[in-house]
This record gives sequence, C-alpha cells and structure tokens, in this order.
Amino acid sequence: MKRYERKKCNNCNELFPPDPRNINKQEYCRKPECRKASKAASQKKWLSKPENQGYFSGPDNVERVQKWRKKNPGYSRHKKTSNALQDHLPLQPVENKENVRTQSFYALQDHLTAQPAVIIGLISSFIGSTLQDDIARTLLRMEQFGQEVLLFQPQNKGDKHDCKRTGYEKQDP
Repeated sequence: MKRYERKKCNNCNELFPPDPRNINKQEYCRKPECRKASKAASQKKWLSKPENQGYFSGPDNVERVQKWRKKNPGYSRHKKTSNALQDHLPLQPVENKENVRTQSFYALQDHLTAQPAVIIGLISSFIGSTLQDDIARTLLRMEQFGQEVLLFQPQNKGDKHDCKRTGYEKQDP
C-alpha cells in the first residue's frame, strides 16, 4: 500500500497524514480546533467573493425566513435532548467453533467502539491505511485468528506432531 507524505497544518503547524481521498486539498489536521479554523477560513473565503456579499440579506431572504418561522412556531424554544442513537454493547466471545468462520461482518461502529484507540492506531499504521473499511476488515480477520487460536485443540494427542515434543526423543524413520 502506498504511504502518503505528511503535510503541515495551517493552524497548529504540526505534521499530519492527509486523507488519501483529499490529499491535494487538505490543509488542516483533524484536531477539533484546527477543524474550526478550517471552517472559519472556508467561510471567510466564500464571503469574500462579490456574488456572495449579500447572499443572506435582501427582501427575498427576509420573506423566506418569515414564512418558515410562521410554519415552525416555537422552534428555537425546543429543548434539545441528547438521546444516544446506539447503545454500547460489548462483543461477546464465540461459543462454538462452527460460528467462528461463519460470522457476518459487524457494523463498523459496533466493532471499533469495543477496541482501544491504541489497537486501531497500530492496525492503521500496520496496514498503511486510515480508511475505516480497511481497518474493520483487518480487525475482523485478526479477531477470527485469535478465536481460532483460543479454541484450538490438538486432534491427535500424543502423536509425533504434538507440540509437547522436545526433539530429544528418538526420531521415527
């Protein structure tokens, strides 16, 4: 996989890996304060164009806003509630061996929220990609390998291929 060069953030001046899909245009890193600075710079650039100077003013805009307010009385008085869209459910270990290979792909949010950020960063640097789909696929594969290791039981106990063999015994011809 191709490694991309780091760019210097226009706000905090730190080096960051740009998103591969937007590598030529991304000028700010992903920190919240830098994203705010990016938004402010973008709005300033947009408002500096002559055709956008009076975009939000004028009789047409005033009339549109007044009609909307009549259709939506008390909108600004509504209290916003913070209902979670998804409940956090930790992953449960697979109980039987047959289900290890037939697991369907998890929803990305469900799978990634149960893993520490360090693991996600390690996988991202290991595979050379920050795309969530690539990370989720790799994470699922690694989990399946781990389940196979944990559920592994030798088929032939005491055979010459048993892991307990030290190599000092007499070899069979």
